Amino acid sequence: MKNLKYIIYSLMSLFVLATGCKEDDATFGDIIAPTNLVFTIDIVGQDINNPFGDGSGIVNFTATADNALSYNIQFGNSPQNTTAVSPTGAFTNQYTSNGVNTYTVVVSAVGTGGVTTLASADIEVLSDFTDPDAILFLTGGPGASKTWYPKLDQDGHLGVGPTLEQDLGDDGALNGHWFPQYDSTGPFGKCGNGDSDCFCNFNLTFSQSLDEQVTFTQNNNGFTFFNWAHGAVVGQTFGEFSDTCWEFDTSGVSEVTLAPSSTDWTQVADPNYPAPRGTVMNLTNDGFMGYYTGASTYEILQIDESFLYVRFQDAINPVLVWYQMFTTTEPGEEFSTIFNNLTWSDEFDTNGAPDSNNWTYDLGAGGWGNQEVQTYTNNAENVIVEDGFLKITAKENGGGYTSARLKSEGLFNLTYGRVEVRAKLPASIGTWPAIWMLGADYQTNTWPGCGEIDIMEQKGQDKNRVLATVHHPAVSPGAGDSADTILTTSTTEFHNYTVEWRTGEIIFLVDDTIYHTVTNTSDLPFNSEFFLILNIAMGGTLGGDIDPAFTEDTMEIDYVRVYQ
Repeated sequence: MKNLKYIIYSLMSLFVLATGCKEDDATFGDIIAPTNLVFTIDIVGQDINNPFGDGSGIVNFTATADNALSYNIQFGNSPQNTTAVSPTGAFTNQYTSNGVNTYTVVVSAVGTGGVTTLASADIEVLSDFTDPDAILFLTGGPGASKTWYPKLDQDGHLGVGPTLEQDLGDDGALNGHWFPQYDSTGPFGKCGNGDSDCFCNFNLTFSQSLDEQVTFTQNNNGFTFFNWAHGAVVGQTFGEFSDTCWEFDTSGVSEVTLAPSSTDWTQVADPNYPAPRGTVMNLTNDGFMGYYTGASTYEILQIDESFLYVRFQDAINPVLVWYQMFTTTEPGEEFSTIFNNLTWSDEFDTNGAPDSNNWTYDLGAGGWGNQEVQTYTNNAENVIVEDGFLKITAKENGGGYTSARLKSEGLFNLTYGRVEVRAKLPASIGTWPAIWMLGADYQTNTWPGCGEIDIMEQKGQDKNRVLATVHHPAVSPGAGDSADTILTTSTTEFHNYTVEWRTGEIIFLVDDTIYHTVTNTSDLPFNSEFFLILNIAMGGTLGGDIDPAFTEDTMEIDYVRVYQ
């Protein structure tokens, strides 16, 4: 090991120098400046054949000075420019940028009254760290790509805990800086809630080119789950501890470089804790892995062909570290129906008016209890079966609006079962499409006493989400017992909207993925007959303002099937 020694005589602050104090007696009242600062730099593995070190990137620093109470150092590893404080003047840093890089290191000896004496030096250090197995697991190898999803079915797939320093600072004991000690998300814990559901709807892709360059992209489907303290990134102030989904552009490509971990894993109280891999990923262009905390550096704790577990530091509150788990299998809460016998359906295979054995109509205007502005008709321009689809069309009509509302009342009722409707929704602002059921006794047991099960509704002002709701006297009038889920292709692609109505629970799904579950009990109105309703409303409490340029738009339905 070769030593580089820098001897820097006292460089006083401007104020002290201006008093004319001499180097060997640099005092002003209680202020005593350190003198004879000696700064020694040892680049590990440096010799004649390895002038920049052995590739580990590890450098040891020692500072000594007369009259010094402590020492500060800036390691010059931009952009982090990591700093440290030592009462002895001994420091170690591991530089992780691959290749030979020059760093400007600044050390300061601190004397009484806070006066400092500075020294600086440029060093050249080699880091040739690599982890080929991690790259292979991440990407699939040269010329390949691999997509990763949040491992939503795993307890702790998102969590937070302290750094080592904070762990010790909490009560002086090692309680758990190696796992999400403070908070841990249970299986599917962020799903089915509009404030957090976007966390259940993103994916990451790692690719490796033939020349072995590794890149990263994120598809967030338009929305990112933000840690509450980072709302300023999107010009918002989120409520304290109220993490929120917000529209955010994650397009673009990040380069990925690997570096050795600098985390101190020697102080882990759990003897069964698996040793972390020791590899860190750095993402350029402010890349991040799904949950926004301002981090672009992720330590890989575990990785194999189908599982990735990372740890990363909060950029605003660096005493916190976050944990995320990923899988190569697109997650979905496993759903197994108890209803398998097809008892009623309409496949819409015959062109013309809808089958009168299955459907009748609600007709007229009057707001329908929700300040809606359309008039319902059974005219072919508003409702028709064509090319294998039921088409319900809302139209502008002389300053007003017409639409259609089909129902199975008096023709088909059900109590319990699975209702599945495959549909593509209208895209126009102000349209309010709905697939729902109403208690058959509504004329004598007025709403909400009769109960209402909304299999799918979509707000007129948000065409990137769908929602499911139940209404009953305990929650309505009002918002009902509701949840929504992000579905950015709801107006461009067909999706399956399903309710599984059981004696003990009512389960709502999109494309066989559960996003809302309601407990059903004997004192709720969901234990008697209901009928089906399909409609597009215009405006009203959920439709909102209608696009002034609106002319017409259609909800297309491929089929309606009931299993019992």
